[in-house]
Amino acid sequence: MWKRARDLIVGILIGILLTGVWVTARAESGTDLTSVIPFSAQALWLMKQTRSLLETYHVDGDKPVEEKKLLYGAVRGILQAWGDPYTRFLDPAQLKEEEIEVQGEYGGLGIYIGQKDGRTLVISPIEGTPADRAGIKPNDEIVKIGEDVIFGWDQDRVVKALRGQAGTSVTIWIRREKEERLLKFDLKRENIALKTVKLEKLEDGLVYIRLSFFNEKTAEEMRKALAQANGMKAKGIVLDLRNNPGGLLNAATEVVDMFVDSGVIVGMKGRFERANEVIYATKGTQTRLPVVVVVNEGSASASEIVSGALKDLKRAKIVGKKTFGKGSVQTLFHLSDGSAMFITIARYYTPSGLVIDHVGLKPDLVVEGEPKRDHKKDVQLQKAIQELKKKPEKQG
Repeated sequence: MWKRARDLIVGILIGILLTGVWVTARAESGTDLTSVIPFSAQALWLMKQTRSLLETYHVDGDKPVEEKKLLYGAVRGILQAWGDPYTRFLDPAQLKEEEIEVQGEYGGLGIYIGQKDGRTLVISPIEGTPADRAGIKPNDEIVKIGEDVIFGWDQDRVVKALRGQAGTSVTIWIRREKEERLLKFDLKRENIALKTVKLEKLEDGLVYIRLSFFNEKTAEEMRKALAQANGMKAKGIVLDLRNNPGGLLNAATEVVDMFVDSGVIVGMKGRFERANEVIYATKGTQTRLPVVVVVNEGSASASEIVSGALKDLKRAKIVGKKTFGKGSVQTLFHLSDGSAMFITIARYYTPSGLVIDHVGLKPDLVVEGEPKRDHKKDVQLQKAIQELKKKPEKQG
């Protein structure tokens, strides 16, 4: 009886003490704490209870978890609750890796990934990388990395597991459509240096430009490629955006602007002024040669902006398969401690008003097949060449 009474008295005293601390803190700061705390007092108390129970009763509760690790876990939980795989948190180390990738070099396998319903899907392998040489394909699902089943992992955790120092090895297990068993790939990481634009000469005065990704170097690389094509007195361009997972929005709009000199390139619709923007072409072009663009299910985001704009502006015919359907725009917000978060601020639409997010872009000419190193065996590329030969040598 005395024990119950004692516990009740102690509980009341603790409650009074906590209330006093709360009121004192509020009075001393001169600020209404409810205006700055992210949750209600009841919600914060639930978080406090959770931590206290873990530290008291968990078998490893005597081993303290770093405060920042708890905080970052909570932030990731908040972002995950929105149900958007492209809205994500980056701690300072992850942010540095992201910046290195945008600049064009990192250690890894050469795979661009996306997530749907907790699954990690390959958007595309990067040409000439370990993943590409091993035969990994768009829409392959990564099920295991090493001995870890990764279902439910967030994208940053998957990327961290795939990347590493050049020369180190990693095993991944893939689920592929129409394959009964998981496919095992033993891969060795390499230094992935991303040259985003490559030009090759084709038959009959045509040129082939492969654009594999959109980063800070893409616009300048594309200008050089188009100048080279003009110098060769080319008669037409095949622009290959297959397995191009996207990248920087401004790089994509700059590429479109090289082919057109008027009209809308892309529009964005969001919830605040900055997210509602229409980007227009500027006067003058880098080339007026006829263009056919080749796309497939691995063409996503920025590559869909380019193909959608060139199609709607009647500047190019699109050949291949329906694109991936990532039509959202992310902005990087830097936080006070050196971390950051990507937040989806808008969905984009093509010049005709088409919203591609979760839908994809349908080509003018649907052609089954996949990229082949031997151009003669590449059915989609050969169809693009046929279409170019039907066009006049100049446009505009």
